[in-house]
Amino acid sequence: MKPSFLIFSLVITVATFVRGDEVRPNIVVFYTDDHGYADLSCQGVFDDVKTPNVDALARSGVLARNGYSTAPQCVPSRAGLLIGKFQSRFGVEANGQSLDGFDRELTIAERLQSVGYITAQFGKWHLGVGSKITEHGFKHVFNQNAQRPFAANITLDGADREMSNLPPTMYHVDGCSKAAAAVIERYKDEPFFLYVAYRAPHVPLDAPLKYLDRFPGKMPERRRQALAMLSAVDDGVGLITNTLAKHNLTEKTLIFYIGDNGAPLKIHKRDTPGGGPGWDGSLNDPLNGEKGMLSEGGMHVPFVIAWPGIIPGGQIYDHPVSSLDVAATAAGIANLETRPGDLDGVNLLPYLSGQLRTPPHDALMWRWTAQSAIRESDWKLLRGGDREYLYDLSNDIEEQHNVLRTHPEIATRLRGKLSAWARELTPPGLATQEMSKAASDYFDFYLDGKPATQIQRKSESTLSNQSDVPWLVRGGEMKSVATGVQITAGKSGKKQKPFITRSGLNLLGPVKANVVLKTDTPGELSITWRNLGDKDFTPDKRVSVALSNSEDWQNVALQLPGGTKIIHVRLQVPGGITTIKSIELHSANAKPVTLTE
Repeated sequence: MKPSFLIFSLVITVATFVRGDEVRPNIVVFYTDDHGYADLSCQGVFDDVKTPNVDALARSGVLARNGYSTAPQCVPSRAGLLIGKFQSRFGVEANGQSLDGFDRELTIAERLQSVGYITAQFGKWHLGVGSKITEHGFKHVFNQNAQRPFAANITLDGADREMSNLPPTMYHVDGCSKAAAAVIERYKDEPFFLYVAYRAPHVPLDAPLKYLDRFPGKMPERRRQALAMLSAVDDGVGLITNTLAKHNLTEKTLIFYIGDNGAPLKIHKRDTPGGGPGWDGSLNDPLNGEKGMLSEGGMHVPFVIAWPGIIPGGQIYDHPVSSLDVAATAAGIANLETRPGDLDGVNLLPYLSGQLRTPPHDALMWRWTAQSAIRESDWKLLRGGDREYLYDLSNDIEEQHNVLRTHPEIATRLRGKLSAWARELTPPGLATQEMSKAASDYFDFYLDGKPATQIQRKSESTLSNQSDVPWLVRGGEMKSVATGVQITAGKSGKKQKPFITRSGLNLLGPVKANVVLKTDTPGELSITWRNLGDKDFTPDKRVSVALSNSEDWQNVALQLPGGTKIIHVRLQVPGGITTIKSIELHSANAKPVTLTE
């Protein structure tokens, strides 16, 4: 078949989907959270990551090597994606800013809903109260992003329910995937838009053993957790794409898979115990920098697009594309009426189908707090406070060589273009405010080549009093190890087994306790607790489970009864040496209590 005829055929095929209201393509957007560029196996960076279903998606469509988010942070990047307009145009430049501007804008869900699409949101929202998501164009909501009650107006099986908190019955990634597949089953004969925003691999790292067991061998535990969470995401992609195939919807569905920003490394990638704040275990290699930077590692993200039968498969696409293009592409294929200024992105379909060979964008531009950047072809100008850098990404994607002095004329031209664009934002102008201490440290290390600030190491003998492990040990010693904390029974000859304790809690029962540990001594794991008003621990407030001595991790689940609030817990382990990988106490009224937070 001649290339010209192939292009003509593709254009005719696409036209059948955008002509009239009878036949409209489905749209699915997978959006991951703090997912580093390296962590799809189809990227070919590391061989420890396993994402066969996303890889299959890329083979059936396009792996965009230069896909970008609009911010190195989750609230603004999500706002930009859903509105389809750079978020600083409506006042949501960074986390913590007012969402009034977002609330006034039309989301792509609202636009699609207006022409008959069934719309549904799953997972992380982060743009206001979960129960209000329906006000932004989503008919169905399944807002689970952790193992605690969440706003939902559908069940796991896709059945309607009143909008209210729904207790979790599945791991949050799995729950979102199952609910999304159920919505496809329910609406297989109608056009739908699904926004599946997994809270993975964002901290707290909480992958179940089912996924952790897929990654045996020696590696940082935070790396294992990230890979496990991404494996759960990949299973979800497989479930949803298989459900599409089951109903012959594969060639009627456009799919995007995009990360919201780069992985947070905290420079040192510390493998601290527990799953709380810090490095999330994901990696940005070969890109420089991390979340919180407009360097490549902060917003150059995993980006896959697929529409079998319309977009030729097996493509590696090198022109820069943006998450802003999702809304513009959706508007184009759904034949939505938009006005100039409504959307900042580009309909990618003519470019990915081969109809157009030129780059979709003349340039991509960013502003985030004290940083600004522009990428035009392979040239990138990056500003941070009063610092400025120029990179030729064609041979320096790692941003190791600042060529500002050798190409001042290019920097001047890019600065002018970036300044003109920034005058359209709210407030107008380039980011010139002073950078935070963290941002300055990042720029010092990643871009200026200065030695990293040394970590203040904590004494193992006093670890139990440190803020990153807010549990105290009694009857033994506790120290940090690579896989968590290690508790060694005291040698005083007392019969009292060692325990760790945590007070100052406010947990409304029932409380679900999950502990992952291993011990060299058989015995019991016991949890005792005090309720509000109790002056002491009593024998009736104790639950236990038998433990075997084993080198394998044991996953223990216990439930503390409902009623009065629990304010103090003790977790008692056998004598000898016990290693605790993670602790999670889940209640209905508070965020989970873990080993580190």
